[in-house]
Amino acid sequence: MHAIQISSAGGPEVLTPAELPDPEPGPGELLVDVAAAGVNFIDIYQRGGTYPMPMPYVPGLEGAGRVLALGDGVTGFAVGDRVAWSEALGSYAERVTVPAEKAVSVPDDVPDDVAAAVLLQGMTAHFLVHDTHPVQPGENVLVHAAAGGVGLLLTQFAAARGARVIATVSTAEKEELARGAGAAEVIRYTEVDDLAAEVRALTGGTGVVAAYDSVGRTTFDASLASLRRRGMLVLFGASSGPVPPVDPQRLNSAGSLFLTRPKLFDYVATREELTARAGAVLAAVADGTLDVRIGHRYPLADAATAHEDLQARRTTGKLLLLP
Repeated sequence: MHAIQISSAGGPEVLTPAELPDPEPGPGELLVDVAAAGVNFIDIYQRGGTYPMPMPYVPGLEGAGRVLALGDGVTGFAVGDRVAWSEALGSYAERVTVPAEKAVSVPDDVPDDVAAAVLLQGMTAHFLVHDTHPVQPGENVLVHAAAGGVGLLLTQFAAARGARVIATVSTAEKEELARGAGAAEVIRYTEVDDLAAEVRALTGGTGVVAAYDSVGRTTFDASLASLRRRGMLVLFGASSGPVPPVDPQRLNSAGSLFLTRPKLFDYVATREELTARAGAVLAAVADGTLDVRIGHRYPLADAATAHEDLQARRTTGKLLLLP
């Protein structure tokens, strides 16, 4: 099969097209013909060595496709079923083995590419808004990178719960996308000197109850300074680089703030939680309440270009690889 393989940590250039043997499903696994694979920042962190990986390996955790074969002991799925997943390493390939307990069924009215585009980022946006800080009607919340894959979905979920979303973006095109997703206010961070001051001006000097920050190093201080008393900084990514160590006393002096660094896998830790959260996201797509923007589709062999574009923040919405 055609696949992308990484033999050493490094930049996008280490994403190498390769011919590999077809995988065989082990006990409890599905063999899936991959229709589309999602490109995510976690793939970049693994590729670059931030999250060390055994070498060589086929990257990619997320995708959607059709079941080709069942391993021993698999129940609840059949050959020909359409499934999606967000925790199956090796998804940058024509075929992948997926633990059955990590696969979810895809509704008939959700296309394969949309299912691959929404699962990981949609469930991330869902837990951030419903669980990490359960957004309440009338609250002011800050969403960084609001035109990105998670940002657009997070903005939609927060607005649907009645929040007033203050979004940050870099361009006029991205501002239009953020407003279309439900952002009430948009700040082009490239055009302001003091981001936190802009946020406070939009909230009558009070600040936001929660700041959702996937950017990391370059936005962390502004996110903290944008919070109201007892506000929460939800740091769920580091697209600009990791945040240096933080003195907890900063949280005290800034108003008894909360800081959390959540990840999706702790919010889908059981089969029941995974199917409930995935079901909620896919149902929202199916009924039209959640709009999924696919920013670009790349041939599998162009995985390096997809990583370059994502890292350079040249993209909006979700990036997909098509085997």
